[in-house]
Amino acid sequence: MSEQILRPSPISASVDYDEDGVQHGFLSIPYSHDESAWGSIRMPICVIRNGDGPTALLTGGNHGDEYEGPIALYNLAASLDPATVTGRVIILPALNYPAFRAGRRTSPIDSGNMNRSFPGRPDGTITQKIADYVSRHLLPVADLVADIHSGGRTLEMTPFAAHHILPDKEHESRCRDAVMAFGAPFSIAMLELDAVGMLDTSVETLGKTFVTTELGGGGSSTPETVAVAKNGIHNILQHVGILEGSPKPADTTWLDMPDGDCFVVSDEEGLVEPCVSLGQDVKAGEIVARIHRIERTGTPPTDYRAKRDGILIGRHFPGRVTIGDCLGVLGMKV
Repeated sequence: MSEQILRPSPISASVDYDEDGVQHGFLSIPYSHDESAWGSIRMPICVIRNGDGPTALLTGGNHGDEYEGPIALYNLAASLDPATVTGRVIILPALNYPAFRAGRRTSPIDSGNMNRSFPGRPDGTITQKIADYVSRHLLPVADLVADIHSGGRTLEMTPFAAHHILPDKEHESRCRDAVMAFGAPFSIAMLELDAVGMLDTSVETLGKTFVTTELGGGGSSTPETVAVAKNGIHNILQHVGILEGSPKPADTTWLDMPDGDCFVVSDEEGLVEPCVSLGQDVKAGEIVARIHRIERTGTPPTDYRAKRDGILIGRHFPGRVTIGDCLGVLGMKV
């Protein structure tokens, strides 16, 4: 492990993180392949700095088929005036850039899921190298990290911001305050079923303030979900003191996700019939979705029921599922 930590990253940055002003550049990732023996991937990065102050690391496109984050962050990089900034904003609008270019959740190069690849390896796959660079060069200098997610091509979510349930309650409280400042329609205290390899975990291990989101899905975006992303990012930059002013109070509904009973999972393959709309109240035992077999007619559908009272905050998208797919996600009102 010590040898890996000491090994330098092969990734180089064309920006100077300590220089004032606006810099638009690249992280250059060596990539030797059939079409370019000494090629490289140029991943866009923007650094906006104005003197001493807090540092915010803002990422989108952790999964390449999620678009609210990239839209909001490309917009921010093009419009944020450094004269209004105190401190530094580091923007990676497409964290898994190969996946983002391909419109896929995972990288077409190495099948890497960026949010299961942290802390990464400097001698690993392309995805692992990006994760390693972020872990060792960007996370240590950040005071706040916001990773903007959506449902991607296979999920549709009600727009929410979230923090995780953490053993250090002072740390959890800081993250909760940042979620409140973000101001999404829903806010969630989330318990991850498996947090190994997530950017979230690497940030939280360092004791940093972390906010994540789910802002839509279906492999596209809407004016409403993009607005939530843009407003939320502006709010948290105000929250940490990088921008002047105070976040505007938000009418948010707090939810909890305490355990695996929040998830409704398919045991078969077929055609999904949604029975509950996103954002709708659900009672334990109520049918969330039905699955119809497609091999022949005359077979009754299988009912999938909620195990808890709550609100449906996520559903499968599009209409076909296989065994093990998530049909629905419930959040409990706090």
